[in-house]
Parts: sequence; C-alpha cells; structure tokens
Amino acid sequence: MKPHKNALRISFIGIALVFFISNTYAQTKQLKRPKSSVGISSVDNFVTQSFDIYDKVYKYDGYAAAGTPLDDDDIDVLEDALDDLQGLSDSAPDILGDIDGTSVLKQAKATLQINKAKKALKYSIKTAKELLLGQRERDKKEDDSGNTSTSEEGSSNSSGTTNGNNDTAEEVNTNISDNLEIYSKFDYVPGDKLLFFDNFSQDFVGDFPSKWNTNASGEVVKISNKGNWFELKTGYGVFYIPDVKDLPEDFTIEFDLLTKGINQQTSSTARFYVILSDNDQFKDGVEHYAKISIPLGQYAAFAFRARNYFNRNGGSINTDIKADVRKAVLNQPHIAISVTKKRFRLWVNETKYIDIPRFIEQENVLKYLKFHLNNLKDGQEHLYISNLKVAKGGVDLRRELISKGKISTNGILFDSGSANIKPQSYGIIRQISQVLIQDENIKLNIIGHTDSDGNDDTNLKLSKSRANAVKEALIKVYKISGDRLQTEGKGDTEPVDDNNTTNGKAKNRRVEFVKI
Repeated sequence: MKPHKNALRISFIGIALVFFISNTYAQTKQLKRPKSSVGISSVDNFVTQSFDIYDKVYKYDGYAAAGTPLDDDDIDVLEDALDDLQGLSDSAPDILGDIDGTSVLKQAKATLQINKAKKALKYSIKTAKELLLGQRERDKKEDDSGNTSTSEEGSSNSSGTTNGNNDTAEEVNTNISDNLEIYSKFDYVPGDKLLFFDNFSQDFVGDFPSKWNTNASGEVVKISNKGNWFELKTGYGVFYIPDVKDLPEDFTIEFDLLTKGINQQTSSTARFYVILSDNDQFKDGVEHYAKISIPLGQYAAFAFRARNYFNRNGGSINTDIKADVRKAVLNQPHIAISVTKKRFRLWVNETKYIDIPRFIEQENVLKYLKFHLNNLKDGQEHLYISNLKVAKGGVDLRRELISKGKISTNGILFDSGSANIKPQSYGIIRQISQVLIQDENIKLNIIGHTDSDGNDDTNLKLSKSRANAVKEALIKVYKISGDRLQTEGKGDTEPVDDNNTTNGKAKNRRVEFVKI
C-alpha cells in the first residue's frame, strides 16, 4: 500500500477515535478555516461541514466563558451538531477512494485540510458534550499544533482582576488574546449621539424592511445563528436608502456585511457602494455626492474606488486605492466610516484603508446615505447587510471625562448575549486609556448596562461581565493598572430610552465610566 494512503487511513482512524478522547480542554484561539478548496468535492464538503459545526460550537463555548446560560434553542443546536459530527465521522473512510489517483500536490493539500478538519471535529465533539452536560472546563488551551498547554486564563490572576462579583478574567479574556497591537492602535471612534440603528429584528422575514426605501426589491432573511439580515439585489441604477434624512457635519456609519456564493468566478467589477448624497432620489446625487466602493471579486486583489462630485462640475477625486480585502469580504466584515467636516475615513474590521482629508469638498450638503450593489450573479451570489448604525460625531470623550467626571457610550459593542468585545470598539477604550495614562491619579468605575431582552438575572450578570471585559481590555491592551479600575453591572434597570424599539435598545446597551 502507498505510504500516503497509509497516512491518510491513520488520519481517518484518528477522527473516529476522538469520540473516546476525554482529556481535550477548551481552546480560546479560534481555528482558521482553510482559505481555498482542494478541488475534490468529498474532501471540500467534509472540511466545510466540519468547520460549519465548529463555528457553532465555538460560539456557544464563548457564551459559556462569559457566564451566559444556554436556553432551549441553544441546546437544540448543540444536540443537532453532535448528530452531524457523528455522521461526519462515519463518512470519513469513504473519502479515501476519491483522493487516490490525484496529483501529489492535491493529495498533500487534501491531507493538510483533513487534518485541520480533524482538529476542529476533536474540539467540537468534546466541547459540545461538556456544554450539554454543564461540565465545560476552560483551564487549558490547545496551541496551533494541537498540543495542550497551561492557559493564563485558568491560572490565578496576579493582577487583581477578580472582583467582588466573582466575575473573573476567565469569562472575558478569549477575545483579546490575539492582535493586541492592532487593537491598541485602532483609532475609530463612533459618534456619540445615535441617529439611526437597524438590525431588522422588528421586520418580518420575507418583507422589505420598514425603515428603508428602494426602486427595486430586497427582503429580510433569517440566517442560522446570525439573526435577521437585509439582502440587497444587484442591478444597474438600483439604490437602497435608509431613513436617514439629515446627516450632520460630523458623523459615523457602521454596518456588518455578509456574503454568500462569492468565489474565484465572481466578476472583477462586483462592487458594493456607499454613497453620501444631496438628495433622497434614486441616483448618486443631483449637484453633490461622494461615494466609495468595496471590491467583492476574489481572483485578484482589487482596489477600493473613491469618487466625489460637487456643484455639477465634477470632482477633484477619482481614485483607485490599492488593498486586498478578499479574505475579509468572505468573513462577515465590519465596515466603519467617519466623516469629520471634509475628512473621510473608512475601516474594514481594524484596518484603515481610506483617509482622504478633503473628500467632502463642500460641507453641509450631503444629507442622505445610499447603498448600491452591482455585478453579482443574480440567484448565485448574495450580499446581506445588518447592524447599520449612524451617529452624530462631536464630543471628544476624553475631554468630557476629564471635565465632567463621567461619560456614557453605546459605542462599545459586544457579541450578542456575550461579554466578548467586538474589535471595532477599541477606539473608544483607547480614548479612555489615554485619560488614565495622562493623569495617573484618576480611578474609574466601569458600569455595564443592557437592554431588556432576556430575564433580569441574566441581564444583570451579563452587564457585570461586560464591565469586567472592558476592564480587562484596559489592563491587557493598554497596560492600565487593575487597582485603578472598579466594575459594576446594572442590567436593564436604568434604561435611557424605549426598549420596545431597535433605536431605544441600541441606546440602552451602553457602558458608563465614572471618576471615583
């Protein structure tokens, strides 16, 4: 028998054996899904399905780390995942015959991806069982080679990060163990006054969203484990306009994108446009507009495009900005835009790609926000948007904290039902750290608040965990001493707006910083 075939058979036997392994511990560093396919359908399907299940289990493991209890729907998802894992393991030996006879390079690539899938399956099986039994342990983690090592998250905390609420760093560390240097330099800060928010939770699936307008079509869809999203349709001259009617001089825009069916065959001209316009008609603008487009194609690194147009005379900027966002496009990127008078900046996740100081040539004329999608294959390639947030910029949080001794922000965002801080929130935390670094005598109380979704006890615990997460970020990312920080959780007991609306809920989900 050929050596490579022996090796592959051993690998698959290993997959079957993982059902009997009981010494695997929680991993806090998320495994990365293979970037490209092998070209052998059975192997590609095996790898894809393994990581699809892995992503589900990893999410619920994060909930456990944050102290969030599983509800009935969560348990159903995990039970289904275990059934799927058993089926995947049973089907593994059938893949061997499909690998035989292929090229050496393809065999090698298949072996590597199968090994990654095996590691994902090993983690998923053990973790799903422990979560269902309420026996999840997080005192060790696996490194990239699959070896276990002692984790700082499970060890005693020598920096005083355990507080009187018994919420330890273990609950909140998992999302700040990587890319600390990137987070520490991330300078996006959202506006301080919310103007518009829509996550489509109040819309019926299949309907066009109630707070938008279009000259074409589109619908709200529910995506498993990701909530409601608005699917935009591709087409020349098609525009989608949220009910944002009077953009101020300084403002920020944030949203999440999700793609489906985007691949190496996607057109090089496939683009998603964000347009700032002087009118609410179905066109770029009449006398003034500024627009950027995000490339969606995958077979090469395509540039961002920025173009402005003012006073019917054209504009001074029509630029291609080199970048490679192919990986980000496939992995639910978060887009953040900041307009400060004439300056326009754009981030994809934590990376700033556009910073044009005089893109907005004439201030106070661009009052409307529009979106446009072009050159996707209808019915095959899809783009969805959610969590659109538009806020008025203005107050420097650092100055307000120093002068008033207290600030409140809903710009620090967390994963749903979790204390995992979203990376785009680190611009605000960075500002708080700058105040603490400037004046070493300042001590802060960090207070977490939630909306009213869920029961009171869960919300109280979640708000405490989120306050602790912000404290841990200040300690780990910005090296602030833990003895200068206290935490508190108020749950949903002190709302500042109506919890029956999406805008109101977004305002109620906030973090306060109060000088002690």
